[in-house]
Amino acid sequence: MTARDRRDRRFADPRRGAGSALAGAAVYALLCLQCCFTAVCVAQTSGQFRVPEQSIKAAYLYKFASYVEWPGEVLDGSITIGVLGAADFADELAGITAGRSVDNRAIRVVELQTDDVFDDLHILFVGQQEAGQLGQLLSPARNRPILTVTETTGALSEGSIINFTVSDERVRFEVSLAAAEDSRLRLNSRLLAVAQSVQQAGP
Repeated sequence: MTARDRRDRRFADPRRGAGSALAGAAVYALLCLQCCFTAVCVAQTSGQFRVPEQSIKAAYLYKFASYVEWPGEVLDGSITIGVLGAADFADELAGITAGRSVDNRAIRVVELQTDDVFDDLHILFVGQQEAGQLGQLLSPARNRPILTVTETTGALSEGSIINFTVSDERVRFEVSLAAAEDSRLRLNSRLLAVAQSVQQAGP
């Protein structure tokens, strides 16, 4: 079964699952990232509005698409983001991307199962729920023009291109340029400049 056969979340109701409060939080996180592509505090402190971690990650993932260059033959229509092992995140991402586009391309969010193939995907997010089989799940995406994004400690060593971390109560991310090059993806220097760490490609 391909990603196209799986449920399309592009028009998902943002009130579903996390609720309208989290949808508002996602919009807040997105606005923060639009103003400055940097880490956003997720801690609850006195007098501050707390932004849920998943909302910030969804906003980041949406913004990542603007800082990635795919091979020319790959992008011939919409940008398809597959989400595996994170149903609530799929809803969150669908809400934050609804009505938005990247380089005039619509964004399509699909929820995947572990036995799906990754045809038609441009971005793949694998949630913490699948940490135990992360390497196996990422393997079909290796050497293909798919931006893989994870949230698991040690994920770069498993082949992930971008991995979310939480440091000092802030959502950050680390990048593997070697994995990006293997997938024929070019990452913008502005993205690399705000990464927590960047693993350089070999000579």
